Amino acid sequence: MHLASRVMIALLLGIIVGLGINFGGLNQEGGFVSQYLTTGLFYVVGTVFVNALKMLVVPLVLFSLIPGIVGIGDIRMLGRVGGKSFLLYMLTTAIAIATAIAFAAGFGIGEGLQVASDVGFSGREAPPVSQVFIDIVPSNPIAAMAEGDMLAIIFFSILFGISLLSVAKESPLVIDFVEQMSGVMMKMVTIVMHLAPYAVFCLVAKALAELGLDLLLQLLGYVLVLAGVLVFHVLVTQMALLKFVGGLNPIIFLQKIRTAQLFAFSTSSSGATIPITLRTTQERLGVSQSVSAFTVPFGATINMDGTAMMQGVATVFIANIYGLELGMSGYLTVIVMAVLASIGTAAVPAVGLVMLTMVFSQVGLPVEGIGLILGVDRLMDMLRTAVNVTGDAVVTSIVAKGEGKINLDVYNDPEAGIIEDSSAHSIGISD
Repeated sequence: MHLASRVMIALLLGIIVGLGINFGGLNQEGGFVSQYLTTGLFYVVGTVFVNALKMLVVPLVLFSLIPGIVGIGDIRMLGRVGGKSFLLYMLTTAIAIATAIAFAAGFGIGEGLQVASDVGFSGREAPPVSQVFIDIVPSNPIAAMAEGDMLAIIFFSILFGISLLSVAKESPLVIDFVEQMSGVMMKMVTIVMHLAPYAVFCLVAKALAELGLDLLLQLLGYVLVLAGVLVFHVLVTQMALLKFVGGLNPIIFLQKIRTAQLFAFSTSSSGATIPITLRTTQERLGVSQSVSAFTVPFGATINMDGTAMMQGVATVFIANIYGLELGMSGYLTVIVMAVLASIGTAAVPAVGLVMLTMVFSQVGLPVEGIGLILGVDRLMDMLRTAVNVTGDAVVTSIVAKGEGKINLDVYNDPEAGIIEDSSAHSIGISD
């Protein structure tokens, strides 16, 4: 059975078990289920798996990006790849939030809804865009790696790769070392992904055991519209870009990207999904490492289509609940803020809520309104992370196609990149 199938089964079982615990009232604080399952076994297994993925991110980016740049062999091409990636990521983010606002305003979600916000939320101040650009250049690259500062790591890796490229003839041993380390890191990804179905089950079961459907029913309009626009963005906007800008088959893409989507959904972290996204784009979609090693971690840092859509829907929802009219200027402000914030809050934890705090403050909405959607934000975060990761792979494929760095035979082969578990003695992955 392929990995994607096993993960899907684990996901469905996690939903069933989680809702069963919630509906049965078994998750009472201090009880056996709460103590030993949801906050015990489920929490430990899920957290260990996410930590294992995060453990791989920094060395994987470092040892993928450096040999990738050396493999390009042309610094001018690196500039083209970076410029195209940045423009496409910003374009898709702007389209995403504009679409979300249009849908939310059209359905009038939140109008006449009386929901008391008894959940507090303290917004965290996001750094200004100028500071983010300053922090891109690390004063201490080792500290940046220890802290997982992805933009700084990308900058250091690019500079190191360019420098190594310029002395390639004198440094064959160094080039061989980083290339071999890249292979080692991909093997580590293979080993960690072997445990994925068990972790996905635990992550989803815990989330639904604690969340349930009560709040979902109260906020059904918000949930349905946000889920709808997220699906629309993936199936229509992103696939249209893939087809008409990249000239690639969307059906094949969707079939091959589902493993990365499932991991993103389970972990709610684009950063933690980087190892899976890299493997999928390189081995399943046929994208050259020289492109994907740059565009995937770059996209995980600044590409926030799903998060931007949440901001658009949440802004309309809260504005309608409080009876506030934003008008066209207010909506345009939200769009601009979301695009800028996707860069400005790249390294800030809980980025979606931080960005939403900035947007609410800018357009005059009460920040405490965020408390209304906190209960369902965990589930919605899972969905929007899957959209973000899909966008990373879409832009990566489009840029690679434009640079002639994608193997179309691999892309069009449905079996490419699949590794079967043919022996109980071997650890492998399949998707």
